[in-house]
Order: sequence, then structure tokens, then C-alpha cells
Amino acid sequence: MENGSKRWGFRANKSLGSSSSITVRGVLNLLVDSLNKEDTREVVPLAHGDPSAFPCFRTTPVADEAVADAVRSAKYNHYSPTVGLLPARRSVADYLNRDLPYKLSPDDVFLTLGCTQAIEITLTVLAQPGANILLPKPGFPYYEARAAHSHLEVRHFDLIPENGWEVDLDAVEALADENTVAMVIINPGNPCGSVYSYQHLQKIAETAKKLGIMVIADEVYGHLTFGNTPFVPMGVFGSIVPVLTLGSISKRWIVPGWRIGWLVTSDPHGILQESGVVESIKGCLNISSDPVTFIQGAIPQIIDNTTEDFFVKINNILREAADICYKKIQDIPCITLPHKPEGSMFVMALMMTWTSVIKLAKEESVMLLPGVAVGLKNWLRITFSIEPESLEQGLDRMKAFCQRHSRK
Repeated sequence: MENGSKRWGFRANKSLGSSSSITVRGVLNLLVDSLNKEDTREVVPLAHGDPSAFPCFRTTPVADEAVADAVRSAKYNHYSPTVGLLPARRSVADYLNRDLPYKLSPDDVFLTLGCTQAIEITLTVLAQPGANILLPKPGFPYYEARAAHSHLEVRHFDLIPENGWEVDLDAVEALADENTVAMVIINPGNPCGSVYSYQHLQKIAETAKKLGIMVIADEVYGHLTFGNTPFVPMGVFGSIVPVLTLGSISKRWIVPGWRIGWLVTSDPHGILQESGVVESIKGCLNISSDPVTFIQGAIPQIIDNTTEDFFVKINNILREAADICYKKIQDIPCITLPHKPEGSMFVMALMMTWTSVIKLAKEESVMLLPGVAVGLKNWLRITFSIEPESLEQGLDRMKAFCQRHSRK
């Protein structure tokens, strides 16, 4: 039968296209298409969050050696248990226990394919009919994409720029109802570069307890801080409210391509166990892919043997880059930086439209993430985790672009 006369019974799931278009990757693909292929200058990538390509952000040799040792041992050529290898889960628990007033056990730790799979598992588990979840604005758009895919209603609460991008807790209380299951906080902040104080995190915990919802703490940038506010994990307040902690080695160790993260129940009272959330997590993992086994095998050596000197070096580079970014933006017309970054690898600046971002990519070969991708129109997310020399070049091109167009 000719193809044209046959009615085929399959069709594409069009919702996947609309969901993926609001992710950072989806927006970056549009920016790449806007670059002027005839411009011979190096593209300055101020839109992404992967510094691993830059020599100054090379991971520690400890991590390289741990992976090589795991491969050569031939002990990790097998399938992994769905929750992850026990030695790796124990190492992650011990790592997180350094900052907690209680002790996690390996049973509290579930290994995932990066932090993104931890997000997928979490939202899938919580996606009951009629349920809603509270997300920060601005935030990480993957949460919206996964929530849409799981038919989980999203409600947004504002982060307040003049207060260091703290959570608007009055808005959280106004948004929540009997169908609200959780609120998400990202600390250190992506996209804002904020770091929340102990006092603010405690208020978040008390608000969530009052509302009867859990806190999903995205701490993938944990300990990447270089301002006056130290990193405090949300799990510190697990005795007040149940916390699902999401993290990975991707950012602190600068190895996002290794794709290993964790989903941790920071819940000393066992509320997540009693409510069936833990069993649902295990059930979801049973029908999901696992992190690569030899990377799991390397985790104990990576965590135990990485010296503090490596972490200090990375934070010092980020501090220098944040200072460059903050100072140079002061001299760029039409762009305002309300808050100097204190953590993560990003800062939010006001203002540039989506059209201007496209023009900047085409005219200056500089890629920025438009604020609409993270929930705020007329804002930018600027990544400063690149080589300092390239960062300065990119910001100088931004200045030239703004000066040129402000005269028109």
C-alpha cells in the first residue's frame, strides 16, 4: 500500500515540544541559531551554567583518578541497584552529615542521574490529581517543564530583589491551599546568585510547617559561596518540616557531564516514610534509568579525598569573576544590577528584552539568557563562571552594544 493512502495510528506527543521550549537548553538552542556565522570572534557564553570547558575550572585530579580506578578495578561493570550502590550512598550521607544537627543514613539517600533526575522523581511522586506546587519566580525552568509534563499545577511566589532575592513568605501563604504539596527553594540561588541566611531559612521552614507542606531544597550549588553569608543546608530544619534535598557533584566538583546526583529525605521524624513518599520514590526509581555504575563506584574516593584547597580555589575564582561582573555592569547603560551575587554562578540584571538578547548574540557573539526563560521579563541571567579574560571581553561587548543602540 502506498504511504499516502495509509492512515497511520501513531502521532507525536506535542506537549513535549511545548514543555522543552521553556527549558534553558531550549532557549540556548534558539540563541545559537541567532549567532552570526561570519563573525570570526570567539563566542562568549554568558548564558550557560557549565564551566567545565574552561581550564581554570578543571576538576580536581582526585576525581579523575577515582573514576579511572573504578573503571580499572572491573568491579563496576554490572547494573546498579535502583537506589544506588551502598558505599556511594553512605559517602553522600556522611558528606551531608557534616552540616546537619542529626545523622542521615544511607537509606535516606537515593542516587540519581544528576540533579535533573532528582527533580523528575520528586515531581512525579508528588503529582496527585488536583495537586499544586509552589515555585520561585525567578527560578530554574526545568521545574515548570517537568510539572507540566506530570500535570502538576504550578503557582509562583516572588523572590524580592531588594531583599537579596529572599522568598516573599506572605505570597507563599496566600498562594497555598489544601491541595498544595510542596514549595521549592533554590539555595544558593539559580538564577539570582543569592545565599539565604539561617534566619530566613528557618522562617521558610516554619511557614511550610504552618501550611502542612514539604520543602524541596535544590542545593546543587551548595557550598559555592563567596560573599558574607555562609551556606546553610535546608536539612538543618528537617525537625521542623520534612525536606527533600536535591544535590549532585556536578557544580562543586565541576563535572556536570558525569551525571550523578542525589535525592535525600532530610526528615528525622519519619513523616515522609509514614506518608508513603519514600516508597513512591523507590517505585519511581524502579522504572527509571540509573547513574553510571563506575561513577557511583568512584564517589567514596571523590568525596573522601578531595581537599579543601580545591574548593577554596574554585570559590576564589568565582569571587573574582563575580567582582568583575558586578563592577563592569555598573558602567553599562540600560542595565541595572540590584544585588551583588554571593553564591552559585549567576546574577540577575535588569533590563534587556528578548529581542535585544537575540540582537546581542547576532551583533557581538555574546550569549545571555533572557529573563523570560527563568520567569522574569526584561531581565537577564548572566553566567560569570568562565575564564576571567573572556568574561571581561563579553561584558565589554555588551557595553559597546548598549552604547550603540542607546544612541539610535
